[in-house]
Amino acid sequence: MRKKLAVIVAIALAVLTITAQLFSAARHTVGNTHHTAQHSGLADWIAGPGRIEPISEDIQLGSQLSGKLKSVNVLEGDTVHKGQVLAVLDNDDYRAELASAAAEVEAKEATLRKVTNGARTQERDEALARVREAQAVMANAEAELMRRRELYQSGVVSREEFEHYNREYDVAKEQYQEKSDHYSLLNTSSREEDVAFAEADLRLTQANEAEAQAKYDKTFIKSPIDGIVLRTHHRIGESVTNSASVPDPVLTIGDAHLLRVRVDIDETDVNKVRVGQRAYVTADAYGNQKIWGHVVQIGELLGPKTVRTDEPTERVDRKFLETLVELDPGAQLPVGLRVDTFILTDGEQASAFSQPSAFGNSRASNR
Repeated sequence: MRKKLAVIVAIALAVLTITAQLFSAARHTVGNTHHTAQHSGLADWIAGPGRIEPISEDIQLGSQLSGKLKSVNVLEGDTVHKGQVLAVLDNDDYRAELASAAAEVEAKEATLRKVTNGARTQERDEALARVREAQAVMANAEAELMRRRELYQSGVVSREEFEHYNREYDVAKEQYQEKSDHYSLLNTSSREEDVAFAEADLRLTQANEAEAQAKYDKTFIKSPIDGIVLRTHHRIGESVTNSASVPDPVLTIGDAHLLRVRVDIDETDVNKVRVGQRAYVTADAYGNQKIWGHVVQIGELLGPKTVRTDEPTERVDRKFLETLVELDPGAQLPVGLRVDTFILTDGEQASAFSQPSAFGNSRASNR
């Protein structure tokens, strides 16, 4: 009895499965028939699945430095302008390095001016006064030495006393010579090698300042275009890595004043596509509305499908050619929306073309 019941249940499940498959196939056949009927007046057309993108494509902005986000200044959907600061990394250490480098440049600039211009008038006057003072001391020491020499020769003073005054004269003479040399140096123009060394030293510190400035500037993530924020990937306080080594976008932006559709064209239709051909797109969310545009770019390399429709009958074993369709100004569709795209190969009859059906029944969904 149990075996008979199990057999009956299995047969019933099989019948239900076959019935569901037949119903789905019949519905798909009816849909395709309706789709073909709607396009019966077309001279020729090419269909393919596509995805809406801004004219600039998606621009992912990352950081050139690794660090922690100090601020994110925009939200998704915000309008941004070229050069606007969108996010900032913690940069206190980079700001301190820049201030230190700037101070070093100021010091080296002062040194170069001193070497180039020489001593000030006050310094020269002071040096000359010291020379005259040393000269007077030396003259006095020389007079005392001469007097002690006569007394020593007469036997009035000892040899030790004579040698003491002789040493004082030698010291006074050396001090006079030193101060005279210093005064001469202040009055002499700078040597070429001294100026060259000071200039090279300044250039080195300026290079260090430029490097510190560049690092500091990299802590500010700026918009390279006028556009809108499509997505924010990180929040304040989160750590980000250097995107030059590991892709880690902070924001995604795009110029959406014009929209484009990236379309996958089947390899069997690539010979029919030309730049300038009129085209339109449809989407489930917009019913029978056609959004018009024209082909602006055709790819050079066939590859795998990039836009998937998730239809069971979708073909993924063929090669496809990416084609760009630019929508007419004023088109307002969400970026990333999947659409059916129809490229008209006979532009003169474009106005006579009727509206195609939605995703599931389009020729594009059968690719």
